[in-house]
Amino acid sequence: MSTLNKLQRPARSWHRKKRVGRGQGSGLGKTAGRGGKGQKARTGNMRFEGFEGGQSPLQRRLPKFGFTPPNRTVYAVINLSDLEQHFDAGATADVETLRKVGLVKGRYHGVKVLARGELTKKVTVVVHKASEAAKAAIQKAGGAVEEIPLVAHKPESAAKAHAGKGVKAPRQPQA
Repeated sequence: MSTLNKLQRPARSWHRKKRVGRGQGSGLGKTAGRGGKGQKARTGNMRFEGFEGGQSPLQRRLPKFGFTPPNRTVYAVINLSDLEQHFDAGATADVETLRKVGLVKGRYHGVKVLARGELTKKVTVVVHKASEAAKAAIQKAGGAVEEIPLVAHKPESAAKAHAGKGVKAPRQPQA
């Protein structure tokens, strides 16, 4: 039985490093194992990933599609069927109650109501956006829709962020 302080590597498990281009006697002199002429014999050989021997590579042949703008506005979508299921008649469905009920999870810029499903209860909906069909269905059921504006950031943080921008401070004399 071997112990950790008596471990040995298996016999002939290591190889000496190939030192190419070090004279004819080494067996890897002159062309240094690269053979005769040709593209693979030259320095700067095209061995990068995806290279197909000069043929237009796959990543360039495939069509390009899709774009997601980084400054897009992302809405959490609520359907009329969700309002029917989670709210009683006479209730107010605003962003906070929608989060408490579990209809809005995660980070969104706003909440939008769409007209999928039916609404039979009188519900007041206070959200950022609602489709025309959703507004009509909510009003038909006796409810009301209030649209609140999107706020990019709090007014006090905006004032702080833009304070002093574009105004150069007078230079202080050096003592």
